[in-house]
This record gives sequence, structure tokens and C-alpha cells, in this order.
Amino acid sequence: MSQSPRFFTPPSQVRRVAPSEAAELVSSGKAVLVDVRHPDEWVDTGVAEPALLISLRDLGGPAGRELVDQHRDKEIIFYCLSGARSERAAEFFGQMGMRTANAGGIGEWVEAGLPLRAV
Repeated sequence: MSQSPRFFTPPSQVRRVAPSEAAELVSSGKAVLVDVRHPDEWVDTGVAEPALLISLRDLGGPAGRELVDQHRDKEIIFYCLSGARSERAAEFFGQMGMRTANAGGIGEWVEAGLPLRAV
């Protein structure tokens, strides 16, 4: 009897932080928070108060280079809607030698009672 091959996806090496920890790191100046959702999503739900707004598709261009240049000495913490895009962004920038973390999705930020701003 032949078995079909099993595919294994290794666990992510990206550090996961709770929204409250992310907010604390940002307010202490040790990190910068980046919302990587699509701009329409920013308008629909608002954004975390201290977040920079750079969609995932724009991170590979000038906006991403500027992020690295301006915040090389800080941890870059990403979030999105569910945590999937922020995971990809954190992996990408981590491979470039940046300190990164994933703060999950905007819903977690809301559940933690942390401030949002309208876009």
C-alpha cells in the first residue's frame, strides 16, 4: 500500500508579540509599528494609533527601503488583518538582517483596547 507524501511546513522563526507589548515597545522608542494591510482596509477599520502605513505590496519598493534606512536601529513590528501578511513581511525583513516581530491582526489590537485612528 502506497502512502501519499506528507508535506511539512516548518514553524515560522518570526517572533510573535502581543499588541500590548508592541505598543509598549513603540512608545519606549525601541520599535516601530507597520500596518501592511491594503489602503482600503485602513479606511474600513482604522489603524493602530502609532502605526506607519505601508501596504505589503509596497514594502519591496522605495517605501520599504526608506523604512529600513530610517529605523535600522529599531525592531520593526508588523500587523495586518489576520497576521498572515504581517508574518510574510516580518520574514522578508528578517532575512535582510532587520529585527522584526509579528503583532498579528488589527482585531487583536481592538480586543486589547488599544487606540485606533481613522484614515
